[in-house]
Amino acid sequence: MRYDITILTQSDYVNPKEKDVYIENVLLEDQLIIDALEAKGLKVCRTNWDNPDFDWTSTKYVLFRAIWDYFDRFPEFSKWLKETSTKTKMINPSEQIIWNMDKHYLKDLEDVGVNIVKTNFVEIGDERTLKQAIADSGWEHVILKPAVSGGARHTYKIKPGESDQHEAVFKELITEEAMLIQPFLNNIMEKGEVSFMVFGGGYSHAVLKKAKAGDFRVQDDHGGTIHEYEASSEEIQFVQNVMAKCKSVPVYGRVDVTWDNDDNLALVELEIIEPELWFRESVKSPEMLADAVIDYMSNN
Repeated sequence: MRYDITILTQSDYVNPKEKDVYIENVLLEDQLIIDALEAKGLKVCRTNWDNPDFDWTSTKYVLFRAIWDYFDRFPEFSKWLKETSTKTKMINPSEQIIWNMDKHYLKDLEDVGVNIVKTNFVEIGDERTLKQAIADSGWEHVILKPAVSGGARHTYKIKPGESDQHEAVFKELITEEAMLIQPFLNNIMEKGEVSFMVFGGGYSHAVLKKAKAGDFRVQDDHGGTIHEYEASSEEIQFVQNVMAKCKSVPVYGRVDVTWDNDDNLALVELEIIEPELWFRESVKSPEMLADAVIDYMSNN
């Protein structure tokens, strides 16, 4: 059978035998976009990205959703991406996915005028100690995380005098992957982080993410909570400008924003591979994405 579009997930979310709230949300989100695409007359299926039995030439396009294991299987995923991109078209396009997988993209956006959370990159093989790398950054209270990561993997908050506690893991990681050092932002704990959903370059909706008491990680798998959020016109302009500054406007994306230590809006991350998009928080959003997908398909 030929499909117009295939929704990509990870194997854990294909016919799961046991379901919790987390998995139920993944299934709901996927079903909402499937329904919206089918309502537009498209033939849609859903499978895991590493399905060895799926014929990728049988689908015109693939749409990345909850492939949240890719950063733990990065070499395997990179090989799959390269091979599969010769057999079908990807949404977002494969070149954007490759660019967005590595947080060096933040520097690209900063270079074209986007205010990002200030970032120092520590490249693979850097022989400095973590203590020296932090000293060179000029910041005392910092966040350390990998350039390729998700779900707060190997993300550490390091206060002055605490670098020795993380020296061993830093030494191990820097031999294989680049790392980021960023100043700790007090507003992450005080105000939180806002995720803005943007489809076809246009703002859809937003949610406020707040860390649990005493933590700095806003992800729900670390105890973070989600709250309704009404975006201001300034914020909408900021996130739409982030999308416009990409080499080509992504079909969909999530722009994660907070307020820096000068209380200015600052880009934390641009997620255009597999972001949770909280369709369940906005009735109009699945159709907005479906319209953006169809518009992309009609021009590519």
